[in-house]
Amino acid sequence: MRGISRREFLQAGAQAGAAVAASGLWTHVSGKPESPPPSPLEQFDYADVFITSDLHEAQLRNTHAVLMALSDDSLLKPFREMSGMPAPGDDLGGWYHYDPDYDYRKNFGYGFSPGCNFGQWVSALARAYAITGDEATRLKVLRLNRLYAQTITAAFYEKNRFPAYTYDKLVLGLLDSHTYAHDPQALAIVEQTTDTALPHLPSHAVEHNTVWRTDKDPSDPSWTWDESYTMPENLFLAYQRGAGRRYYDLGIRYLDDGPWFDPLARNQNVLAGRHAYSYVNSLSSAMMAYLVAGSEKHLLAACNAFAMLEEQSYATGGWGPDEQLRAPGSDSLDASLTNTHHSFETPCGSYAHFKLTRYLLRVTRNAGYGDSMERTMYNTVLGVKPLQDNGQAFYYSDYNFNGKRVYKEDHWPCCSGTLPQVATDYRINTYFRAPQAVYMNLYVPSTLRWMENGAALSLTQQGGYPFDGDVTFTLTTTAPTELALHFRIPAWAEGASLAVNGVRQKEVAAPGQFTEVRREWKTGDRVELELPLKMRLEAIDARHSGTVALLRGPLALMAVKHQQDAPLPKLTREQLLGAQRLSQCQWQVTSPDGPVNLLPFTSLGDLPYTTYVKLTDS
Repeated sequence: MRGISRREFLQAGAQAGAAVAASGLWTHVSGKPESPPPSPLEQFDYADVFITSDLHEAQLRNTHAVLMALSDDSLLKPFREMSGMPAPGDDLGGWYHYDPDYDYRKNFGYGFSPGCNFGQWVSALARAYAITGDEATRLKVLRLNRLYAQTITAAFYEKNRFPAYTYDKLVLGLLDSHTYAHDPQALAIVEQTTDTALPHLPSHAVEHNTVWRTDKDPSDPSWTWDESYTMPENLFLAYQRGAGRRYYDLGIRYLDDGPWFDPLARNQNVLAGRHAYSYVNSLSSAMMAYLVAGSEKHLLAACNAFAMLEEQSYATGGWGPDEQLRAPGSDSLDASLTNTHHSFETPCGSYAHFKLTRYLLRVTRNAGYGDSMERTMYNTVLGVKPLQDNGQAFYYSDYNFNGKRVYKEDHWPCCSGTLPQVATDYRINTYFRAPQAVYMNLYVPSTLRWMENGAALSLTQQGGYPFDGDVTFTLTTTAPTELALHFRIPAWAEGASLAVNGVRQKEVAAPGQFTEVRREWKTGDRVELELPLKMRLEAIDARHSGTVALLRGPLALMAVKHQQDAPLPKLTREQLLGAQRLSQCQWQVTSPDGPVNLLPFTSLGDLPYTTYVKLTDS
């Protein structure tokens, strides 16, 4: 139970950290050896970025409205019930419901994880306040925190199947309340929460499916599904945000080193069989161990793990069919196209993916991590069905040959907690900064506003991307300002070009890198970026080269089927690559059985589709 000192921690990781330079740490995505940059890129604040994309903003409006409409009593009901307090108000039901006799074998989705989303919803509301400045949102955050503080009891954690998971989310909600909603009591409530929760948590990170609560029913494996190995990220964040040294020590204590981070740092692939979302989420803990404690071992583990994850990802950027990571070199990804409709746990998986790629991009300045973030955004979470006020939520993306977009049967699942956070975080994923430098990561219609050397600047991004390859940036400034603007050139963008005030630049960085334009900028300066959107095919894996997805730029184009369970369209490589555009978001190919329409995930609606087809000329 003793906290490890920073000196001991760094000494323990020194041997692995010494191998960083030789390991190709900075080259996993681009393949080009580089020295690590002097310091990580910084995030802009939520209020610095104003997004004008309808798809992105509709998701924020939807999730924010649903959370604001939930009654305080309903949100606090499971906390009060589990703590033996009066619990007025309507029961939300679904996963959020508390059932003292819960049995996952009888009714999995009713009472699975009571109160589990509360911290995520408070986090999302605090971030939404930072974006909108809506005072009613801030007041709801403060009110919920004070009501929650009255329910903090040991009984809540003793009765909870997920004490670590729930504690982790509560800490984040309170930290975001402190940082973004300016709740003066939030850190004190974090301390009260920690004091109460710690005696009911394992003393160290415990692997998924490992028994650690000997007083619980040994025949019920759901008592082993907690996720203590994801906690260090938010514990280190608590330390960063002023909660005290205690949280630094706790962050170190809960790092899942022996079975997870240590082998990953040695580039040993230990992904197989692990729960996909939670273990990818835990890689953000490794990144925080680097950012806060300087552990290069954990940075190396995260970089290696991400490279392994990329090797078993779908063309959409999604991963983890049936919520499991897979063994390297297996045929399980190909098999999933016929044996499951649970291809990717979308809001939760995207939230973990965005956090990890954001950390990695900030530290390495490697544009490939931005490519991965962009692919996952446009092909998965941006196309989910809206969150419903009764708790119906989109959970899985379906890459089966007989794909369909449906709501999860259970109400208020974990993805109803992460989707509102994803919807706020598009802003902090789009741009990053360094001294006298701004990095354009995501091409999303938006305006960035910031201060640079006393000047107030704004950068407005416009264009039809990702359906069209032209992106325009217009700058305004209160004074001429020396500044480097870095534009991500995606790995697929062969022949990209860039013009400043109509003058085409002679040199543009190779695909997979950031290209830099450094000059003194004045109001009205304009940058035009052209990213050629060529059709290309990506196989499901190297052993099934004839099973392919069609991509155009960052978009995977799904083949629409006439009806569910209809045969796959018969298409050749040449026919797929020759798809003709019918409208902004619709393409068509000719097949022996007639025309086949192709749509991105965000435009499918309720149509049946397939992400992959089997080429007839392979």
